[in-house]
Amino acid sequence: MADDFHEVLFPLDVALRGSGGPQRLTEIVTLASGREHRNGRWADSRRRYDAGFGIRSLDALHAVIAFFEERRGRLTGFRYHDRVDFRSGPPGQPPGPFDQMLGRGDGTTVAFPLTKTYGAGFAPYRRTIAKPVAGSVRMAVAGAELTPDAFACDSTTGIVTLASAPAAGAPVTAGFAFDVPVRFDTDDLSVDLAAFTAGEIPKVPLVEIVP
Repeated sequence: MADDFHEVLFPLDVALRGSGGPQRLTEIVTLASGREHRNGRWADSRRRYDAGFGIRSLDALHAVIAFFEERRGRLTGFRYHDRVDFRSGPPGQPPGPFDQMLGRGDGTTVAFPLTKTYGAGFAPYRRTIAKPVAGSVRMAVAGAELTPDAFACDSTTGIVTLASAPAAGAPVTAGFAFDVPVRFDTDDLSVDLAAFTAGEIPKVPLVEIVP
């Protein structure tokens, strides 16, 4: 286990009521003609969440504080379940071995990183999946699903290693469930207990990281 990342899941009952999603950074300059020049500063999107919406009881609040303290605030990363985007395919369907194209064989390569592609027509975005859920990965080569003993997946990196190299040109596909690597985006959890009992929700900001 890396010192700056703990392979532990943020309290699931709290995460399921959280809010958030992808964020990008775009610079926009308006020219004299009125047209805009737009420049994307980030190659990859970054997820942000507020887990405070999931804290509905003192027990949940206590669990989050304990989790925060053990992670030492912003110091250590951890896993977070994004209730909207947590599978290789649609959220309502279990992962299938043909959900995502990982690449094509070249006769020698046996290691393939898990990825998820968003969009198809104009500029698809390919996201690296570094924290798959252990036991959820299904693989296929050239349209045939592999048996579990024909590959191994490192659930801490998202790298899949096949027992034998796929033939040149053979499509390698996968299906999986995954968590998002995040950290707290604050070193200060401020809770007004009087306001909390009156219905005010504390803010618990989280931000995606590269583990």
